[in-house]
Amino acid sequence: MKTLSTVLLAALTAFTLACGYSSKATMPAQPGSMPAISALAPNTMTSRGPSFVLTVNGSNFSTNGTINWNGMAQTTTFVSANQLTATIVASDIATPATVAVTVTNPATSGMAMGMYGSGGTLAETSSAMNFTVN
Repeated sequence: MKTLSTVLLAALTAFTLACGYSSKATMPAQPGSMPAISALAPNTMTSRGPSFVLTVNGSNFSTNGTINWNGMAQTTTFVSANQLTATIVASDIATPATVAVTVTNPATSGMAMGMYGSGGTLAETSSAMNFTVN
């Protein structure tokens, strides 16, 4: 009888572990909100000019969205879900160039929601809009 109890207990333990009851599963991260740029203001500057405030207009900007100037994240101010601003320093427009401007909405971490939790969202970056330094 003791052997039967031991075998049943081992089987029950194996079944429980096989069903995943020993650890919480999490859902993978889901796509985030994709930002889109519709206009830059200004969209051109003269090289060797002073620092200026770049306004990026568009849609789906998160409160933590970041303006990227030539791939480099800038200190960004959230105005609304349709507008962000950043100060572009004079050294960034020292020479003539075409500069790619994008917006990145950051990833969000998962939250403990029920037994399985949530995987959060992935970071999403807009298509580039060109800024001209003459």
